[in-house]
Amino acid sequence: MKNIILRISFIFILSFLVLSCNHKNEDVNKPEYVIVIHGGAGNASNRDINEEQQAEYKEKLSEAIHIGETILKNGGTCTEAVEKTINFLEDCPLFNAGKGAVFTNDGHNELDASIMQGSDLTAGAVAGVRDVKNPISAALKVMLNSEHVLLSGKGASKFASEQGLNIVDSSYFFTEDRWNSLQNILKVDKHGTVGCVVLDKYGNLAAGTSTGGMTNKKYGRIGDSPIIGAGTYANNKTCAVSATGHGEFFIRYTVAHDISALMEYKNLSLSEASDLVINKKLVEAGGVGGCIAVDKNGNVSMPFNSNMMFRAYVKSTGEKAVAIFK
Repeated sequence: MKNIILRISFIFILSFLVLSCNHKNEDVNKPEYVIVIHGGAGNASNRDINEEQQAEYKEKLSEAIHIGETILKNGGTCTEAVEKTINFLEDCPLFNAGKGAVFTNDGHNELDASIMQGSDLTAGAVAGVRDVKNPISAALKVMLNSEHVLLSGKGASKFASEQGLNIVDSSYFFTEDRWNSLQNILKVDKHGTVGCVVLDKYGNLAAGTSTGGMTNKKYGRIGDSPIIGAGTYANNKTCAVSATGHGEFFIRYTVAHDISALMEYKNLSLSEASDLVINKKLVEAGGVGGCIAVDKNGNVSMPFNSNMMFRAYVKSTGEKAVAIFK
């Protein structure tokens, strides 16, 4: 009897030690912070984006992610890193957000953005604004300083102005490349939404997305980028997600939230959940695009079912990557 008790005690102690070691290893391996960004997904090939252009895109992605990493390294919050990183991408004419926004059918720029923090599931968004220089900052103000989640059009612009944000003349958003795209009614890779997801030093997650929408869109069309749960979602229990692609599909399949739900309710890993949604559910439905995501443990996933997706990530451990094609 004593031998049995001793054996059971030994097994219990051994199991405890193994679990403790594993837990310590997890703590050691978990990065202090992680930032992931995207600059849109599409079906361009190496022939459409030459090596010189690829180098330019990669340089701007690297600059953007450096901004966010510096904030996180110095103890900044996830929402601060998301806003400032996306501000840079909005100000860069290479991407379909802010300065580089595409034109609608009637020759205007209409901008959408959203942001969400995983600690308390608060969120803010703006849609269809034409004069707010940095829509992601307006979305953040909606989250922090209003009782609402989504404001649109002139009302969103009025709110942004009252919050002291930079309001510009619509001519600010004009770029020759985007204008020519409208004139030629090109349908190739003009969905370059930008996004950012972050895990900060405090264990909090946040996600943000900003876009100029689709070239030649009509009737005040709004895509998934300002829709919480579709193009943007963050929950400290699971992950933070920012999506890019054909917005109608991302709305119908609530892509960003679906990834989180699969993790929370089916106990899938981040890579399993995001791959299932992007490369199975969306593909079967005919939806094209991708997403970036980071989970509460600092794991990163960047799946896409299109030919390419501008993307980059950096971890506090030094692990990093900048890529365009598969």
